[in-house]
Amino acid sequence: MDAPDPQHRVTVVVATRNRREELVEHLGRHEGPVIVVDNASTDGSVEAVRAAHPHVQVVPLPRNVGAVARTVGVRLARTPYVAFADDDSWWAPGALARAAAVFDAHPRLGLLAGSIAVGPEERPDPLNAVLAASPLGIPPGCPGPALLGFVGCGAIVRRSAFLEVGGFDDVVRFPGEEERVALDLFDAGWRLAYVPEIRAHHHPSPHRETSDRRRTELVRSRVLTALMRRPWRAVGRELRDALRAGRTGRRGVLGALPRVPAALRARRRISPTTEAALALLHAPATTDPHRTDPTATDSTAPEDRP
Repeated sequence: MDAPDPQHRVTVVVATRNRREELVEHLGRHEGPVIVVDNASTDGSVEAVRAAHPHVQVVPLPRNVGAVARTVGVRLARTPYVAFADDDSWWAPGALARAAAVFDAHPRLGLLAGSIAVGPEERPDPLNAVLAASPLGIPPGCPGPALLGFVGCGAIVRRSAFLEVGGFDDVVRFPGEEERVALDLFDAGWRLAYVPEIRAHHHPSPHRETSDRRRTELVRSRVLTALMRRPWRAVGRELRDALRAGRTGRRGVLGALPRVPAALRARRRISPTTEAALALLHAPATTDPHRTDPTATDSTAPEDRP
C-alpha cells in the first residue's frame, strides 16, 4: 500500500458484514485513506469493493470477529488518527482534517466523539444532546465536554492511545463494545471529548437486527464489561437490574455466560478516580439510561453489524 498523502492524517476504518450495496455506495464519500475490514461476508462484499474502489485497502477475515475487526484496521493504519465508520455512515467533508487539528492541539485527547446526523433529513441523533450535557464538564486539556462513552461510527481515536488500551476486545465483541474501551482510555489518563462541529452522517441500513435482540445483546455486553472492569458490587447491580428487566434481561445474562471465563481472565478493576466519574454520570435519576447517560452506546447510529 502506498504511503498516505501527508495532507490526510486520519485513516477511515470501516468494519462490515453482508452489507454490499450500502458499503459500495458510501465508500466514495470518505476522505483520505480507507481500510475496509470484512467480517467473513458471504454476499460478495470483498469483490465488489475491490472492483468499485480499487484505492481502498480491503482485509477479508476468515470469520466474524465482531468489533475486533475495527482493531485490525487500526493496527494496519499508517496515520496518527483513525476514524471509525460503518457501511452505512461517513464523515462530513472536511471533518477529518478538523479532527486532526483538534488532536494536534490537545495532546492528551485519546478519543473525539462527533455529532451524528441521521437519515436524508439530517436529523440530529438524540445522543448528541446527551453528550453535550455531560456532567463531567470541560476539564483542562479537553476541547469539549468530557465523556466516558461513545458511539463507534461517530468516533475518531488517537491510534497510539487506542492500541495502548488494547482496542476492541473479543469478549464483548458487538454491540456495546465501546464501554470498556472508554473506561480504559479514561483510566489511563486520556481525555474523551464531544466536539459537535465534527460531524458524521448515518443513513441506517434496512438490514438490521430486531430491537429485542439488540436490547438483549446490550445487556450481555454490560454484564461482561462489568465483570472485566467494575468492583463486584457493581457487577451485582448489573445482574440484579438485568434480571429485573424481564425476558430481555434474562436472555442477556444467559448470553453472557459462555464468555464469563474470558471476561474473568481479562478482569482488571478501574481506578477509584474512574469509578467516581462513573458515579457522577449515573447520579441523575433517569427512566432511560441509554438516552441520558454519556456512557451509553445505544443510539440510532450503531445498529450495524461489524
